[in-house]
Amino acid sequence: MNTRTWMALVCLFAALALPVGIAAQANLSQDHKSMHDQYTLIDIGTFGGPASFVNPVGNGAGTISSRRAAVGASSTSIPSAPNSNGFVCGGLDGSVPFVFHAFHWQDGVETNLSALPPATDNCSDALSVNASGQIAGTSENGLIDPVLGTKEIRAVLWDDGEIKDLGTFGGNYSAAGQINNRGQVAGFALNAIPDPFSMFATVLGGPSGGTQTRAFLWQNGLMQDLGTLGGNDAWGIFVNERGQVAGYSYTNSVPNATTGFPTTDPFLWDKGRMIDLGTLGGTLAVPTALNNRGQIIGQSNLPGDQPGNVDPFLWDGEKLIDLYKDTIGGHPITANAINDTGDVVGVSVFPNGNFDAYLWRDGAVTDLGTLAGDCASQAFAINSGGQVVGQSYSCVSNTVRTFLWESGSMVDLNTLIPPNSGFQLIEVTAISDQGEIAGDAVPSGCANPNDAACGHACLLVPCDQNHPGLEGCDYDPVEATAASDRRTGRITRPPAADANETNLSPAEIMTQFRSVTARRNYRFATSLAK
Repeated sequence: MNTRTWMALVCLFAALALPVGIAAQANLSQDHKSMHDQYTLIDIGTFGGPASFVNPVGNGAGTISSRRAAVGASSTSIPSAPNSNGFVCGGLDGSVPFVFHAFHWQDGVETNLSALPPATDNCSDALSVNASGQIAGTSENGLIDPVLGTKEIRAVLWDDGEIKDLGTFGGNYSAAGQINNRGQVAGFALNAIPDPFSMFATVLGGPSGGTQTRAFLWQNGLMQDLGTLGGNDAWGIFVNERGQVAGYSYTNSVPNATTGFPTTDPFLWDKGRMIDLGTLGGTLAVPTALNNRGQIIGQSNLPGDQPGNVDPFLWDGEKLIDLYKDTIGGHPITANAINDTGDVVGVSVFPNGNFDAYLWRDGAVTDLGTLAGDCASQAFAINSGGQVVGQSYSCVSNTVRTFLWESGSMVDLNTLIPPNSGFQLIEVTAISDQGEIAGDAVPSGCANPNDAACGHACLLVPCDQNHPGLEGCDYDPVEATAASDRRTGRITRPPAADANETNLSPAEIMTQFRSVTARRNYRFATSLAK
């Protein structure tokens, strides 16, 4: 099972429920654009195994660079060992029993980045690539942790074809989340000091036998401990071009009766100082993204830490904003991505009862709708030009479709790729400022089109004036015939499409929605239950 940075959410937000009881608000209007550029689909392929992937939203940042480079992990034909570490092995949902190696794709060339020795037997995963081609990620090192009985993992840097172990603070584990264009890497590393509430050990299923988890910033060969907000543990995730780091930290060492572990606040580390962003009243909050202006989004418990009482937040540099409560036009319930202009995307409840992808800007949300005939949607990424990508969910089946939203119009991305590509897009996780999209697609013949067991990492490149002369590109824009479904009423139950489909109630639709989100973002809870 593969995961990185949403790990506290695995254990702490597992009971997340979608809020209800929304006050009526007016939706913002949208100016629709019916023409969209077509895309060429590049299959990144595998290293001999059945699957490959780019990392989902929240696992880190920077899976696609400004130079049309993509990174992720790909399965080899070598079976994984029983003691392989679920942190980097198993693919998107832990079901692929082969060794995965990090990959780098650029200009039509896929490179197997390998792993720490013994490379053949160890899994690795690349999470972030910068403009210089430096890549940050995580690799097994072949050593067996005596407490957990699984292979240890290390934060690593691939630079000019060489892999470098970034080390730890004396403990058995470290992992990287993001690298910026200055070559700075953010992540976490364990020291050797026993800690009954070790963040990393807690994520693995229990606090016993763990050591302190510490946030780090690595640069110029040195790993710097960023300190904490008062407790013993901190976890670094994101680093921006200013060298600011976002993560979360214990504020003390006293476990709360509601959560069983110390209060956890998000932080922004800036020029040697760790700033406590606070929470929305609960004892747990974590970041989900950081932009180059130092703005941070995330999720926070509310007073009482009751299951379901979780709101998304925005740190605007001065204060924490509750996006659910303090937004005009709807009530965001997730905050998945933020661009450098401060626009936020995720899923929101709207006054008509719909759970739709949204675009938040200056305190108001735009309902992005769904693809025609669907009943829910969620946005996962946005670029500086305001293009948004995500998923749209069927009313009557488990079908999930990927979408692109731009200038007021949503279109099914599968209608913009060549019809003879042999692939069906199932997930899009990143979009660059140049409009390139990274995601996962399943080839023809895959038994379950929603199953990560046979999906391939892919890159979509727009056939536009910024990408001239691409082989296989059709440069004639097409009209979105099945564009955004801007509904005005609550979710209804349309007739079943055929005898194999079942009408789903609104509650069932949202159960499906949560299960898809859970598989994408919270996949580590059972990684050691082997």
